[in-house]
Amino acid sequence: MLTEERHRIIIDLLKDKETVKIYEIAELTEASESTIRRDLTQLEQEKYLKRVHGGASRLQGKLKELTVSEKTSKSLHEKNVIGRFAAGLAEEGDCIFLDAGTTTLGMIEFLPQVDIVIVTNGLTHVDALLQKGFKTYLIGGNVKPTTKAMIGSGAIEALQKYRFDKAFLGTNGIHPQYGFTTPDPEEAQVKKTAIELSREAFVLADDSKLGEIAFSKIADLNEAVVITNRSGDEPDPAYMEKTTVKVVTT
Repeated sequence: MLTEERHRIIIDLLKDKETVKIYEIAELTEASESTIRRDLTQLEQEKYLKRVHGGASRLQGKLKELTVSEKTSKSLHEKNVIGRFAAGLAEEGDCIFLDAGTTTLGMIEFLPQVDIVIVTNGLTHVDALLQKGFKTYLIGGNVKPTTKAMIGSGAIEALQKYRFDKAFLGTNGIHPQYGFTTPDPEEAQVKKTAIELSREAFVLADDSKLGEIAFSKIADLNEAVVITNRSGDEPDPAYMEKTTVKVVTT
């Protein structure tokens, strides 16, 4: 079978399935697994798919964004592991920005009971923070229905009144060339501002976000440390060249 035919089959498979395994493609095309690995590498370079451990997955649309309830049900174990590790970075006396999102929400139950101040733009975070007894500030702005995040010019103006020791943020995409990205330009601007106002910034993301590119750029990779899980291969060296990647294992 010609290379172009295999590539068409792989692309068609990913139109019907979110992920496909190397052995499935090899059986269907009657090609060796080493040949399929080369095919997937080429198709990833051409931005048709994303390599994952043991296969490939469909790239998400640049504007696609799940609701809070949809995000909550995805990668629960990974988010808990990442959240526990990130929470351990909080120290006595820290002023922290906690971004809206389900991965940062998962941090809250693990935060140490020490004297810290938390500023957030996440409506879903407030109850959990108050129950833990933290001094909490919710910034103003427009409420984004899908992510329950405060965004817009009001959020930016409120955020600029503060300075942070650490910022913990979520993202929709992490890419060596295109950096941290998210579908909404207004939400991207809030995240970008928080990074600029922080002494240290950490992006929390399960490994499904690696290689993804969303519509709006937040920041370059070197502007924040990445905290992720990685159950299979080690992170691509292309990421390690641009930033620090803290891999949390189960």
